[in-house]
Amino acid sequence: MFRSILVAFSAFFLIFNLAATAGERSLNVALKDQDVKEGLSEINAMRDDAANLLIKIGGIISPSGEEHERAEAVADEMKKIGLSEVHIDEAPNVIGKIKGRSGKALLFVSTLDDLTTVAENQRAAGTLPHIDGDRVVGPGTNTSLTSVSLLMAAKALVDMGFIPEHDIIFAAVAEEETGLRGMKKLYADYKDKAIAFVDVLGEGNSISYGALGIHWWKIHAYGPAGHTLNGGLPNVNQAIGRAVDRIMQIPEPQIYEDRRTRLNVAVIDSGSVFNHKPEHGWFSLDVRSLDLKHIKTMEEKVRDILAEVTKELGIKFEMEVVSDTPPGQIAGAKESSLVQTSIKISEFLGNSPRLSDAGSANLNVSIAGGTLSIGISSERGGRRGFPDEWADISTMVRTAKNVFLTAITIGNAQTK
Repeated sequence: MFRSILVAFSAFFLIFNLAATAGERSLNVALKDQDVKEGLSEINAMRDDAANLLIKIGGIISPSGEEHERAEAVADEMKKIGLSEVHIDEAPNVIGKIKGRSGKALLFVSTLDDLTTVAENQRAAGTLPHIDGDRVVGPGTNTSLTSVSLLMAAKALVDMGFIPEHDIIFAAVAEEETGLRGMKKLYADYKDKAIAFVDVLGEGNSISYGALGIHWWKIHAYGPAGHTLNGGLPNVNQAIGRAVDRIMQIPEPQIYEDRRTRLNVAVIDSGSVFNHKPEHGWFSLDVRSLDLKHIKTMEEKVRDILAEVTKELGIKFEMEVVSDTPPGQIAGAKESSLVQTSIKISEFLGNSPRLSDAGSANLNVSIAGGTLSIGISSERGGRRGFPDEWADISTMVRTAKNVFLTAITIGNAQTK
């Protein structure tokens, strides 16, 4: 009887194990496929056209909340490639699909928006980026490298006639820099179908499988204005200084350093002239941890400190949410086929990837929602946020290859 139970259990385990990996291809097998080899070669051949496409897309001024023109440009390219159901939603996210057979979906995500400083540099430059050797130079190029890489991978998959097990979704999402609005919309729409999300931030030198929580606050202080001759107190600056000093003494970052628990005040702003005390000032607050409970504890201590200072000095405080990036960890993520295959792909591309359980980008939304997700990242060039920003063309090509091979393996895309 024991033997029968053992045989039955073994059979069940084998069936379960096969089911867990059904719908995927191993990288070693995929790399022997002539069509996969030709797809990788096609990505190499796209190099010059892709660099020029980066000039076009990266040259569109697209700060967070103003992505519509860039969204239209990306959508046009998706349609030219032959992706199906291309559309721009209200975020505005740009979404295109290679239809699969299972009813499930593997989603690749890039960032559509830029920092405000990038947009300012674009306006000041007054010209489009340009190619200089292996670089596309100019503000707007660094982040848009990821969207162009998605388009390159999508084109190779479509041109070679690959049909995936699962829908392959390519999405360039809005407002990554300011609250993840686009990713939240995308996740709400696809969470029930998604087998995984891949947040494309570079070629895969680093692979994140967990999410670091990040809460940003703008803390306002309000008090009576007045000329120096009428007396300097009460004064919002005294209240801000006292509050910041006490906030920086909150002990959680030292107690839970191993959980990436951090707290920082980076910006303080108030007043405009020497001889008038301001009626308003503010300071930034950046609160981080792998654990939401530590974030909540620190925020509650901040509220207590603000209440204390108000009682002492009569200055009123208000906390304004700037962004709320959720933390999350998924049991077994590091050992999953998604992460392990991503490691192998990165190694194939010549990297020795670092693993991290503390990602902080679009993937935070899907991980916090309980969906297996990774972020593949790397340096994409340099000087982001400066007038001489640039993107590395070779990195863009390798990023496209990573996306292509992930779609082939995890999406089980085949031509026959």
